[in-house]
Amino acid sequence: MRNNRWEQKAPLCLTHISLRPVTQGDLDRIRSWLRQPEIETWWGPASSTAAEVQIALQSASSVCRIIEANGEAVGYCHAIDAALWGEDLPEDLEPGTWDLDLFIASAAYRGQGVGLKALDLLKTEVFSTTLATAVCVFASIRNEAAVRAYEKAGFVWQRIWNDRAVGPSWFMIARRPA
Repeated sequence: MRNNRWEQKAPLCLTHISLRPVTQGDLDRIRSWLRQPEIETWWGPASSTAAEVQIALQSASSVCRIIEANGEAVGYCHAIDAALWGEDLPEDLEPGTWDLDLFIASAAYRGQGVGLKALDLLKTEVFSTTLATAVCVFASIRNEAAVRAYEKAGFVWQRIWNDRAVGPSWFMIARRPA
């Protein structure tokens, strides 16, 4: 009997990672993904994250995307002007900063670089289509893989911030390229 916990995942052949706009037909899938225990661990309770997704979908100051790998929907991401979150943000968050969030819902695609590529695509889209001065992320200190992906994508640790939904989180920033 094999111990799957210690087995390496066989790398998937990923030839194309893309982002596409969320459609009305994606909403049930997103809500289903948000109820996955792994997603709740990283993003917080499904009820509050579903509300966050709904706010992003209804805002003119947001970008909401389905992450696709080889044409298959495997995750969700959004970017939103952080000012829309109101008072529940670090006081030192600079005006003009957009908050990015993403998850890879398909377990087969986690740890394969899909999240890093999607993050890069989302960050590039925000900087090319908005006047954002920076983008930020709040990654749970328990989700080291996400923190490492954010570092690879050019995010710099600012400090630990206590997120009401997921607890202590790294507040990380990537500034607009010069």
